[in-house]
Amino acid sequence: MNTASDHVLSTKLLVKPRPRSKKVWSRLKRDKYLYLLGLPGLLCLIIFKYFPMWGTLIAFKEYSPFLGFMKSEWIGFENFQRFFSNPDFFLLMRNTIAINLLGLIFYFPAPILLSLMMNELRSEGFKRIIQSIVYLPHFLSWVIIASLTFTMLATGEGLINHILIAMGFSRVEWLTTPEFFWGLLTGQSIWKEAGWGTVIFLAAMANVDPQLYEAARMDGASRMRQMWHITIPAIQNVIIILLILRLGSIMDVGFEHVFLMQNAAVSNVSDVFDTYIYRVGVQGAQFSYTTAVGLFKSVIGLIMVISANKMVKKFGGEGFY
Repeated sequence: MNTASDHVLSTKLLVKPRPRSKKVWSRLKRDKYLYLLGLPGLLCLIIFKYFPMWGTLIAFKEYSPFLGFMKSEWIGFENFQRFFSNPDFFLLMRNTIAINLLGLIFYFPAPILLSLMMNELRSEGFKRIIQSIVYLPHFLSWVIIASLTFTMLATGEGLINHILIAMGFSRVEWLTTPEFFWGLLTGQSIWKEAGWGTVIFLAAMANVDPQLYEAARMDGASRMRQMWHITIPAIQNVIIILLILRLGSIMDVGFEHVFLMQNAAVSNVSDVFDTYIYRVGVQGAQFSYTTAVGLFKSVIGLIMVISANKMVKKFGGEGFY
């Protein structure tokens, strides 16, 4: 006498599984309007992100505009060898890594802390006002940010130095002292982007079940304990994903930001890969050489993303993929 499980098993054996191609086609047919909606974004991604990747081949060539992309001489890894043997390599690496590490230590936690504080505001009207205020700097260009910085910190006419003199102190060379440059960049990034960075964290906090807070209050938990045991664990995965993405851009500082704040007095601490590529590649027309530099940056970023993702999964996290 057959059992119910035997009957189910025999039925599964008789029914042929649908080919994978038919499953994909039926899914495309069913959700055709959703895929059409995402088609413009996909085309932009292919045209502006994937198609230009063919241009990285000139990193292995001695590119000549007169010979063209395909006919330029193939030289293999000579551009990379030249870059790694360049005395500026370690200087560029030091400055880039140092600025990004300061960003990881001070800038990355800033939106998280600001989001936690804003989440504790009980007045919705006051909360919206604060959100609007902290969002505003994001919409200012780095040109305006640099101009405001020069106005505030200039040696002769800067507002900060006028205040210091009025208090009996001497002037400080804020913009031409190398020791201040990295901290100045980090402070500007926090002021400009910390408020905008709260958008993702506040959205994640909005999905927390209010009953968890009610249960914690009934158990006598303070607001600090509610934050520590409910809010932070709720946004933990978001923090990890953004941290992985941040590590992927460990070799990117932001050309416009650094270029606008750069001057001859601080060139030793302000020259990074992005400014080096502009100076040597665009102004010096060494396209193959600086493409190799850019490819090196991308490879390091890819390695950092893969390594960080594996590390997160090793310790039980979800990871990025």
